[in-house]
Amino acid sequence: MTVRLVHLAGRLIRPVLLPVQFALLLFTLRLGRLRAARARGDRGAISIELALAIIALVFVAGAVATALYLLKDKVVQKVQQDPNMPGAGAGGATK
Repeated sequence: MTVRLVHLAGRLIRPVLLPVQFALLLFTLRLGRLRAARARGDRGAISIELALAIIALVFVAGAVATALYLLKDKVVQKVQQDPNMPGAGAGGATK
């Protein structure tokens, strides 16, 4: 039963994390180009690639924060719907 739940969770989480995976790939690409520019000694390319890598990293952080916020909203709704869960009737979960 637990193995089936792990596989089901993996199938549900993978599509949600596709934008994060894409942003991490973009970040890795930018870091590779930064290393190549550093090896060539091109200071202009180093600063541009570093700026683009930071932008990609901020995008990844924003995607993770958005995913966590959406997950929090789903959990709060489920707790409020199920009166048998602890904290459901007491107003412990806030929106």
